[in-house]
Amino acid sequence: MISASAQVTNVSRAGRIIVVTAVHGPSARFLPEAYSSLREQSLPEGWEWQWVIQEDGQSEDVRPYVPDDGRVTFRQGRAGGPGVARTIALAHAEGAYVKVLDADDQLAPGALARDLAVLEGDRGLGWATSRVLDLLPDGSTAGFPGDPDQGPIERGAVLDHWKANGFLAQVHPASLFVRRELLLALGGWMALPASEDTGLLLALNAVSRGWFSGEVGLLYRKWEGQVTGQAAHVDRVERDARMAVVEARARALARLRWDSPAGL
Repeated sequence: MISASAQVTNVSRAGRIIVVTAVHGPSARFLPEAYSSLREQSLPEGWEWQWVIQEDGQSEDVRPYVPDDGRVTFRQGRAGGPGVARTIALAHAEGAYVKVLDADDQLAPGALARDLAVLEGDRGLGWATSRVLDLLPDGSTAGFPGDPDQGPIERGAVLDHWKANGFLAQVHPASLFVRRELLLALGGWMALPASEDTGLLLALNAVSRGWFSGEVGLLYRKWEGQVTGQAAHVDRVERDARMAVVEARARALARLRWDSPAGL
């Protein structure tokens, strides 16, 4: 495990994983648990993480929960939703890879090292995801039915599954680990009020193969204040519009026949 005193300035760009977290006031209280799960990650020699916490807005509610650690950067900005916060966070750190960690979630032991090993070992893969467990309010966990087998996910497979299963992807975008250059080439997260992470996942899969790890990589917290549990998230008119543009983007990228990420 890398000590809290390690200096990110001594780590090369190629040896750094940027962990990106979008946060707003109600979810800030979970940051210490997310930090604890990040501190427990072990990485190969020469690799380190940098955590960029980007508040979606400018309040006094988040800063008290931000860890005092040289590897942690905290920024604030105009509210625009989690996709905007994550994308603008990329301006505050450089590294070969980007890992998503939502403020209310926790990484499972070994998650970063497994993701890194997969993409370092195969330049033909642009991104990786992993098995996710729901973290319930009583502390128990529950799995998702229908996880794919561990292994590569071919181009277009996520869109096909998503379309055939009521707009549910077979892998969870909250567990995403992705090559930074590929993420930037696609413009970051989609400019949507929700489903911005699913939109990115489908876009990534339209242009590159991915990977699914059968080992648990993320604990996805379920709580009454989470954004995906609000009524606006399931408004039918908005949801239909989001799904339409997510699908249209993925299909447009697929038609371009862009071969990635080997050239990145």
